[in-house]
Amino acid sequence: MIKINPILNPLRWKKSALISVLVLFFVLWFGFFDTYSLWTRYQLEREKKDLINRTEQLVADTQNLRKKIEALRNDPMLLEKIAREEYGMRRPGETVYRIRNN
Repeated sequence: MIKINPILNPLRWKKSALISVLVLFFVLWFGFFDTYSLWTRYQLEREKKDLINRTEQLVADTQNLRKKIEALRNDPMLLEKIAREEYGMRRPGETVYRIRNN
């Protein structure tokens, strides 16, 4: 008959030691290794908050762009100003001088 060291035989452990090992196993399993572990849930929650913040920022940017579009539709002087400054357009017969800042 083969004798097993009592430390390696879980049937010979005290109940408190066996329960401690089982509790430790379950904590590690549900905390880190399971598909829906606490660590995974924490990472997903953090990613969700980042996506919500990004969505709010994009909504604010969209509202600002809509205001600019509306201003361009209603104000022909603003449209002319942008055409002159950004695209170098001019009215017929005008001469445009560009000044370089060094």
